[in-house]
Amino acid sequence: MNKIIRLLASDLDGTIIFNNQITTKDLEAVKKLKQNNIDFAICTGKTYSMTKDICDKLMPEYGIFGNGTQIIKLKTGEEIIKNTLSSEQAKACIKLAQKQNLHIHLYIDNAIIAEKTMKYMAYRNSILYKNQMQFKTVESLETYIEEQKPNILKFVISGDKDLIHTKREIEERQNLTAIQIKKYGEYRDKIVGKDYEYLDIVPKNVTKYQALKQLCDYLNISLKETMTIGDNINDIDMIRYAGIGVAVGNSYEEVKKEAFYITKNTVQTGAFAEAVDKFIVNGQ
Repeated sequence: MNKIIRLLASDLDGTIIFNNQITTKDLEAVKKLKQNNIDFAICTGKTYSMTKDICDKLMPEYGIFGNGTQIIKLKTGEEIIKNTLSSEQAKACIKLAQKQNLHIHLYIDNAIIAEKTMKYMAYRNSILYKNQMQFKTVESLETYIEEQKPNILKFVISGDKDLIHTKREIEERQNLTAIQIKKYGEYRDKIVGKDYEYLDIVPKNVTKYQALKQLCDYLNISLKETMTIGDNINDIDMIRYAGIGVAVGNSYEEVKKEAFYITKNTVQTGAFAEAVDKFIVNGQ
């Protein structure tokens, strides 16, 4: 095939990290990218503060964070793009979540903010990222927003039911993007020990795919000169439209259907390294 690849963009959870661990194979694969003069970007739903330790290990040139709310040139700390939610949009989402008895929390630059009645999603993150960012509980998110006027990078609504109707309502009535992530079956969250799903709520037209296009424009390269790797629903568009779109072996079936290539390995056995060796090192 011999496509020219100038940028590799990879998801984190379920793609290159598992339980916050990275295989030796994958770390070696990142070195091979540098040896082949390929820029490396992580492309994650997490905020920058949540991923600093991983960034230190992987040393990517660029980071797409919060499903596209931030693009950062990591060597210099230059913020290429930053999108935030307005206080009015956030408060409208809070009212909707309360009406449907769903859990809510929000992300600012260096903290997760949740109400004291926090459930599994916020609890999970307070355990996983306690050394990387602050975790604050408040009596009322609405009051917190009104008084503190924070820069809100994303807002999360979670529950143990199908959130497709909530997603549609948010997107149609609030003019926002609601990215639906499912944690069922083999993707079940081991930390909280239950199935659930959540909505990452970000400004309109903010997605990993849109952010990747913006990064390509910044680098003056074509989307067809990118290779993308992922496993979950929010990775579909960046996999579909890349020059080479790769789904790791443990991906959701919806993701595999859009991929140019599906790895034989899973995240636990070096799926990322397999893709790098196949398309970058060996140039197949």
